[in-house]
Amino acid sequence: MSQRCILILGGVRSGKSSFAQKLAVGFGRNVFFVATAEALDKEMSSRIEEHKRNRPRSWHTLEAPTAVGKEIREQIGNAEVVVIDCITMLISNLLVGNSQTRPAYEREQVIDEIEQLVECIDTLEATFIIVSNEVGMGLVPENRLGRLYRDELGKANQILAQHADEVYLMLAGIPIKLK
Repeated sequence: MSQRCILILGGVRSGKSSFAQKLAVGFGRNVFFVATAEALDKEMSSRIEEHKRNRPRSWHTLEAPTAVGKEIREQIGNAEVVVIDCITMLISNLLVGNSQTRPAYEREQVIDEIEQLVECIDTLEATFIIVSNEVGMGLVPENRLGRLYRDELGKANQILAQHADEVYLMLAGIPIKLK
């Protein structure tokens, strides 16, 4: 039922978020921005504040570190465009948890979260723009958690890419259309 689903992949600081925002502006006025990052330390708080400054003030923002599909369904209102930034942090939040508020998920629960997001996309009448990092092009992480994270994010990206109408890979601020 969604109008369109676009996945934007790339490395750190490749221009993913900026490209997503440009696309969102072109698709509609009522933009619902879903932020998955949590400000658990000073450096991350600073990054989040930078992202907030770069977004149009008219956009409605939802901070949802987990249960993204459920939260979007409950709070979307009349949004025409949903930007989810980003799946990378969502997977991290799920695997590591937050010692203050929630435990880490099991592997099966991570994919379940992505499948629930896809179901949300399928049931809402909005254009979805999803941002995620591509972490599978580097070295094999030396520790178990790093390998688990890379593997689960890779699976999530594959599910989203299969579902998306369009997929872009960002390199040095340049979008390359893959699908």
